[in-house]
Amino acid sequence: MSKHYDTIDTARRARPATKSGSPEAAPSRLSRRAFLKGATLAGAVAALTAGPIVAGSAAARAAVAEPAGSPAAIPPAPGQELATLLDLSRCIGCGACVEACHEANGHKYPEPKKPFPKMHPARVKVEDWSEKRDVDDRLTPYNWLYIQSATVTWNGEEREVHVPRRCLHCVNPPCADLCPWGAARKEGNGVVRIDADICLGGAKCRAVCPWHIPQRQTGVGLYLDILPSLAGNGVMYKCDRCHDRLAQGELPACIEACPMEVQSIGPRDEMLGRALELAASMNGYVYGAEENGGTNTFYVSPVPFELLDAAVEKGPGKPHLAPVAHALATEEVLAKAVFLAPVAGLVAGVRKALKSLREDSGGAKPANSQDDAAKPATGADKEERHD
Repeated sequence: MSKHYDTIDTARRARPATKSGSPEAAPSRLSRRAFLKGATLAGAVAALTAGPIVAGSAAARAAVAEPAGSPAAIPPAPGQELATLLDLSRCIGCGACVEACHEANGHKYPEPKKPFPKMHPARVKVEDWSEKRDVDDRLTPYNWLYIQSATVTWNGEEREVHVPRRCLHCVNPPCADLCPWGAARKEGNGVVRIDADICLGGAKCRAVCPWHIPQRQTGVGLYLDILPSLAGNGVMYKCDRCHDRLAQGELPACIEACPMEVQSIGPRDEMLGRALELAASMNGYVYGAEENGGTNTFYVSPVPFELLDAAVEKGPGKPHLAPVAHALATEEVLAKAVFLAPVAGLVAGVRKALKSLREDSGGAKPANSQDDAAKPATGADKEERHD
């Protein structure tokens, strides 16, 4: 393996966290003082710095570096990114997080217009999950989180491990950096989102994602208003980390609903430190700290991720757990991203403006309207790229 993978293997087998023990790929470190000053709800800074922290409050949970299970609904200070820590030794695979995700994000799910336009060229396949909304054993446009389970033998003991799978919200997300239309973007708090209003469903984001996370729904989105048979094939969907809840100072639904407190959320440096400490305490392993140059999701497992990756079911909508090189590390890919950035921004701005003008004039047809009398199309299992 390359030197990069050697670095990944070192990070995956955790050691006790120290000031110099965090992976080099992580962004600039933030002190606990900066976290306490900046990562509070509006109006709470003075209370944190001048008075005692109330036990059991969100501020207390964020301030105490417990091994795991300490959710925090606290936004980061400007320039800080949020990250989540998942303690896989706690997960029982109950699915409460999946159900909560559905309930919290159901209003964002697509309502396709049927019958679908015939696409040209013919190699562009329809991806329709609108008649399979109850599928919960893989990622779909209607299921942004699912539980991936594996049974492995480690140190002579059989272990069952459950892994909540969703977008990892990369530090340098190729989906956002390489989207030719500017529909995918990374926000200041580290959340990586796809703008359904301007996405054409070309699936470039899925093609460049190391885990192929985004999923497409045909028959919805802006392409229907432009060139339905030529310009795209729907909209791409994935976890947006409940960005609307975060904006209100609330926890992502999956974290709030978990009865085992599997997940924690907070500033990236804080969560990475907790992940390394937790892994060291169980002689465990970390995934997400180095993968793809670093992500904002840290899985901590009592067994090696190589064993989990070999045991889990993989395929469309079912991502792997293998080591991942930095997708934007090569000069060629980086140059492409730099070139696309202003172009994508300009295109996204123009398309957003045109959409607003059509809506203001009352001439736009709702892209998510549904013709119940039409027969559903098939082809959801075909995941092909169309740029």
